[in-house]
Amino acid sequence: EFAGDERRIYIPFEEIPEVVKDAFISAEDKNFYEHAGFDLRAIGAAIYVAIQTRGETVRGASTIPQQTAKNLIVGGERAVERKIKEVILANRMEVILANRMVNEIGREKILAIYLNEIFLGPNSYGVAAAAQTSFNKPLSDLSVEEADYLAVRPKAPSLYHPGRQQERALERRNFVLREMFEN
Repeated sequence: EFAGDERRIYIPFEEIPEVVKDAFISAEDKNFYEHAGFDLRAIGAAIYVAIQTRGETVRGASTIPQQTAKNLIVGGERAVERKIKEVILANRMEVILANRMVNEIGREKILAIYLNEIFLGPNSYGVAAAAQTSFNKPLSDLSVEEADYLAVRPKAPSLYHPGRQQERALERRNFVLREMFEN
């Protein structure tokens, strides 16, 4: 565990509960095991929505590998150039990991990095730190609803705060529950 400005608790992939993995995949990248690091269908839908609304509505299209590349390498500025770099790096991660080992193991490594590095609210980086901060319990003791709530947070941790934005947080959590059920 590392504490200070950034609270981090590293959890090996095997120790992350399946419900947590499923919640994040359902919320952030339901085609996680099917694409090549980027999802052309999601990118096309995001571009379509942006054109239809003249840029007023921006829809996310980043996959978990893209978000991992952004968090670790590219940075967070909002620009087309960054998105292109994200797509290229996400695809390269997929190719490198697929060439070194069976593709699913590569996916597990990417998911482990993502779940241990993602910012999930006040000083919480990674799902284990967020479980401690949000629910005062270890990751292994989370209920389905609590795991889903953590999966809500990557989109915008401050917009889905359980105390300040309870209704919005519950709506998004229920969306994640529906996605998990469908997936």
